[in-house]
Amino acid sequence: MQSSLAAKYFQTGAEFFGVEYPILCGAMTWVSDARLVSAVANAGGFASLAAGNMSAELLATEIRKTRDLTTRPFGVNLITIAPNYRKHLDLVSRMQVPFVIFAGSFPKRPEVEQAKRSGARVLCFASTHSIAERMLDYGADALILEGMEAGGHVGFVSLVVLLQQVLFELSEVPVFVGGGIASGKMAAHLFLMGAAGVQLGTRFAASAESNIHANFKQKLIQAKARNAVATPQYDSRLPVVAVRAIKNAAHEEFGKLQLQLLRELEAGRLSRTEAQMQVENFWVGALRRAVQEGDIASGSLMAGQSVGLIRDIQPVQKIMDNLVQDIESELQRIRADLST
Repeated sequence: MQSSLAAKYFQTGAEFFGVEYPILCGAMTWVSDARLVSAVANAGGFASLAAGNMSAELLATEIRKTRDLTTRPFGVNLITIAPNYRKHLDLVSRMQVPFVIFAGSFPKRPEVEQAKRSGARVLCFASTHSIAERMLDYGADALILEGMEAGGHVGFVSLVVLLQQVLFELSEVPVFVGGGIASGKMAAHLFLMGAAGVQLGTRFAASAESNIHANFKQKLIQAKARNAVATPQYDSRLPVVAVRAIKNAAHEEFGKLQLQLLRELEAGRLSRTEAQMQVENFWVGALRRAVQEGDIASGSLMAGQSVGLIRDIQPVQKIMDNLVQDIESELQRIRADLST
């Protein structure tokens, strides 16, 4: 049962989403499906389906499945650079999904407006104060700050800096934060800093309801924080979004791919857009092999640095209960300290 002290700090985010706890499960391609999303929703939190680059038909099926599995709010995370992005945006608008999260890159104003016309509340990521202001100008109802500690595609700035750049400077809309979070104790301090809610990805990937292969889950339990490394960009002529994952052969293969694509670019046999598409196809395919086939050697084991804090596989409900209890305990401890 949520106590009055936690309720005070949960109020803004909980009311925004219409949930019990403003604890978000980050959208993870191939992982955030109807089963995991509904499990988080039924446990009192908020989650969104990861559209990735699935077909519009498959996304529609996942939305319907989620609605069958929960009556509670959920969203859909759209990747703005995905080839099927426009189809996804049209679909979620038609199906009147209550929350739309734009990710991958920054949406254009008409895209935000389209989602809002359907009745959806819109969330956008912001990596700087100026981008946050632009997203608000476009009509974003809330922002998500995700530090480079997170898994999957990441930016270049840590959550600690983003808190100072954006969270401390904005008060117009709810601001949710993620990247490197795996414990309720840490979450409690983020709520005290002004966060409307916290987003965890890797912790929920290591849940009983997560569909990732048992081999992958075992790697999550075994990995240390330093094992989750971000892939480098070799040359500015081929801009790539860094991907954080548990280091394995996929990192070496990605390096070889970049060198090959740079040679193709130099020879004029490939455009930069085509090269970037091959980069994205590499990661999508490698992640699928890891999640669905358990290929831990050459598949992409996307995980955040918080993987070093995860030591077991738990049901989503237990994860949520532990987080809420630990948030409450830490808030009570801090209040007692301040009273002495």
